[in-house]
Amino acid sequence: MKQRSIFEIICHNKPPFKRSHDLENLNLKQLWVAYLSHKTILLYISLILASIFGAYYSFTDWSAIINTALIMMFGFSFIWYIIHRWIMHVRFLYRIKWTSSLWKRIHFDHHQDPYLFDTLFGSPLAIIPTILIIGAGIGYIVGGISGIFISLAVALYMSCFYEFFHCIQHLNYKPRSEYVARIKQVHLLHHFHDELGNFGITNYFWDKLFGTFYEDSRSRPESPTAFNIGYTIKEAERYPWVMLKTGAPPLDRPENSISNQQKKITNQNQEAA
Repeated sequence: MKQRSIFEIICHNKPPFKRSHDLENLNLKQLWVAYLSHKTILLYISLILASIFGAYYSFTDWSAIINTALIMMFGFSFIWYIIHRWIMHVRFLYRIKWTSSLWKRIHFDHHQDPYLFDTLFGSPLAIIPTILIIGAGIGYIVGGISGIFISLAVALYMSCFYEFFHCIQHLNYKPRSEYVARIKQVHLLHHFHDELGNFGITNYFWDKLFGTFYEDSRSRPESPTAFNIGYTIKEAERYPWVMLKTGAPPLDRPENSISNQQKKITNQNQEAA
């Protein structure tokens, strides 16, 4: 009797992965309610308040507070770029059993289903340690102990700010602001055209500086791994831990994507011929 692979067993025993379109069913008012009650945002707000109290009790002078806050406000976009490009999109994490679940949660689930609200937020497991390492370091250099707390408070506030606009970028909503409409368009290219570019959310300065920015789909070829961010069927057979956790093989394209519909039509025509 032929021994079946893990991939074949999952395909046979598990139902196909079904995409969720939570954000496609929300309006802007409903998004505000969902956003402000989400556990990740509540966690960040709690940590912001704790950081403000820490800054208050370790206060020495206003210059340290103001300088640290300004540096973090302008530098946070670079921290986010680091997190998004070199943590969320690295592939070695799914190749190690003990880090595969983390990789799945911090970004794979979001790319597999860009409209699922619960996986929209960057995982605190990736965001908070990075903020602690980079933010606390910058804060201490600029403002001492109180600078650490202010740096953390500003970085967490900026995370909340980024996450809200990230929600807008995936919401079935046409922004009135030309700026918001533009950053939404550029971010969706990251999800639906080529995942190895446009890592920013509200600021694409670092993408332009490091050569990862592209303005439209004509600027570069379409990536075959935009939805699985490198975790292909071949990779899943070799490194099955993410697939076992998901309960289904990775999707190369959503079931309802235009390219998949075109492929189905082509196959139907070929079968008919």
